[in-house]
Amino acid sequence: MINADRTFMQNLEEASLASYAAHSSRTRGREHKEDTHAYRTEYQRDRERIIHSRAFRRLEYKTQVFINHEGDHYRTRLTHTIEVAQIARAVSRALRLNEDLAESIALAHDLGHTPFGHVGEKELDRLLKDHGGFEHNRQSLRVVEFLEKRYSSFDGLNLTWETREGIIKHSGTYDRPETSGFHPEEQPSLEAQIIDIADEIAYNNHDLDDGISSGLLDYEGVVKLEIWERAKELYGKPLPYSRKSAAREIIRTIINLLVTDLINSTVKKINDNNISSYEDVKIAPEKLAGFSCDIGKANNDLKKFLRKNMYQHYRVTRMSLKSQKVVNELFHIYTEHPDTLPERYNEQIENLGIIRTVTDFIAGMTDRFALEEYRKLTDPFIRV
Repeated sequence: MINADRTFMQNLEEASLASYAAHSSRTRGREHKEDTHAYRTEYQRDRERIIHSRAFRRLEYKTQVFINHEGDHYRTRLTHTIEVAQIARAVSRALRLNEDLAESIALAHDLGHTPFGHVGEKELDRLLKDHGGFEHNRQSLRVVEFLEKRYSSFDGLNLTWETREGIIKHSGTYDRPETSGFHPEEQPSLEAQIIDIADEIAYNNHDLDDGISSGLLDYEGVVKLEIWERAKELYGKPLPYSRKSAAREIIRTIINLLVTDLINSTVKKINDNNISSYEDVKIAPEKLAGFSCDIGKANNDLKKFLRKNMYQHYRVTRMSLKSQKVVNELFHIYTEHPDTLPERYNEQIENLGIIRTVTDFIAGMTDRFALEEYRKLTDPFIRV
């Protein structure tokens, strides 16, 4: 008879995880004290709280590159998040890291993203330049610590310290006020470091896939990329005649190539730096997760190619300008006319001020809700 209580799960971690992994039994805990769960570890609880949050559900209608109404098959912020989590779990398992913690950070890493992708984020940051700016990692932490309202005893989701550290230290510097409680002088856990690279692998390759499918990317230019040539050699057999089928085969191979290199290169850094404990990871002079030099260069070339040929494509630029206009006008209407906000925000305006309230409101919007609000507030023929 199997005893599947929490202690059993923690003992499994002790037996199977590497010494440098984050063990749930050694978490630094939650901000608000709670009883432990009968059969779930602390990082499992984090993962499930994130999945059941409203902010997570809204990711379905937030832009990755293509606005939601552009087509049903393009990635959204939600499908991107799921792909990051899948890659993170695969890498974590190979490195004997804590998959539950890695998945929790992956699922939460974009909860604070604005509508319209990075265009919305940049516009909010510009509008808030005299108020501390805007950055989606900071907003993601704010979502899980304050904005989610699911519990009567506290605001936020009351996630563990390690999950919240992974959110605020995701792909950025640690010199912000929000990081002061997360030891900015320390490296994030290896689980969190893996998320940074898994995020990059996911968005580079699904944007490449969507770019080819949409016709924004020139196939003849794509096949000249070094990473494409490396993947074609690794594939090792004739490609399908159809370009779309060939692209799917190669993109899948690129992901496999990058994931394999990430695992091997991280193992090498762990060994080279004599990492034997979780504490060693935290005090290491640099991050341990990353690509080898050759693969890293090929991956950077892919990023540059996407930036020039897809993100700056005239069709994307046109949609970006419209998105920027929507965020800009909504911000000015709400801040200059607070009475246009729903009444439920009156208390928040009184406690936090109009700027912070409007920022939270806009950042939480889906693309379609932002467009609907814009029409209601600017088109005299649309009912409010």
